[in-house]
Amino acid sequence: MVKIRATLIGEKISSNSKQAVDTFSSQRLGEKLNEKIYYSLSEALYLVESKKMEIHDFKNKKLSKKETLKRFEKIDKKFKTKYIVFKDLRQRGYIVKTALKFGAEFRVYEKGKNPGKEHAKWILFPVSETQQMTWHDFSAKNRVSHSVKKNLLIAIVDEEGDVSYYEVSWKRP
Repeated sequence: MVKIRATLIGEKISSNSKQAVDTFSSQRLGEKLNEKIYYSLSEALYLVESKKMEIHDFKNKKLSKKETLKRFEKIDKKFKTKYIVFKDLRQRGYIVKTALKFGAEFRVYEKGKNPGKEHAKWILFPVSETQQMTWHDFSAKNRVSHSVKKNLLIAIVDEEGDVSYYEVSWKRP
């Protein structure tokens, strides 16, 4: 199998290869913009780990998985926690996309739903079990989810890398 050849420039990972387009179409990994597929950090590492992508820097040097992880953690201090959650959900068959425009880390689609054609059910906030969250933080996350008409999903990652999910949804009396 031919791997996706992607380039990391600054904080953006992209590819215009046939493999990138095929993977986008079949697995919904990446976002298509013009002739390129752009990847979130989590999507890129997921593809690297599954041996479907190799990432090169702007000097055309191929990055090892270890170098890739180091660069991603430099870009995003909470990357490791976010990636553990992303990978867990992808392995369970969910499609996970970024949700920065919604004020969250990720949006999660129910199994079988198609991003771009259907709406995500959840917005997701991954947190480490050692990270403190106040009631004010929780309330703010809940308000964000309600304002975008999605259920709130909080994923707590423990020290062993196991994930527990908590869903908050609105009920009418």
